[in-house]
Amino acid sequence: MAETYEPKILAFLCNWCAYAGADLAGVSRFQYPPTLRVIRTMCSGRVDPLFIIEGFKCGYDNVFVSG
Repeated sequence: MAETYEPKILAFLCNWCAYAGADLAGVSRFQYPPTLRVIRTMCSGRVDPLFIIEGFKCGYDNVFVSG
């Protein structure tokens, strides 16, 4: 039986914008896929581009920066 592919996603979320939405989704009991890793940042503009490259080097299929 073939397994379905689920991409590993690394998400950098702004504390004041995107993380608030993710937190609301958690409070509303929406389920996150287990392949999503959320990192809260104080501002999406402060995410160093090297962090994005390092995410890919660590095996993530996608790196998402949201603010």
